[in-house]
Amino acid sequence: MFGIGLPEFAVLALVAVLVFGPDKLPDLARQAGQMVRKVRQLANNARDELRAELGPEYADLELRDLDPRTIVRKHIQEVLEDDEDDEPPRRRGERPLDDGELPPYDADAT
Repeated sequence: MFGIGLPEFAVLALVAVLVFGPDKLPDLARQAGQMVRKVRQLANNARDELRAELGPEYADLELRDLDPRTIVRKHIQEVLEDDEDDEPPRRRGERPLDDGELPPYDADAT
């Protein structure tokens, strides 16, 4: 959970008890839980509104998909997959070389 292990969590709990006192700690925990629920509800509502505004082709949209790193990675991966399927472009009049055939060589051009 957030990269916090058991020893770190125990230290945080001890500091919380010392700073806020054992009487106020349950109330603060309840308020923190309510705040997390409200933030989660806000994020879900924002995602649902975005999906509704963008239309049915984005029905499976997740907010983490809007991360620029994810978008770039996805598009690069699509391009690489498309390049594997495509043949290299040929100019008009060119043909692939047969096995053992040497490519044409122009001594004047080099």
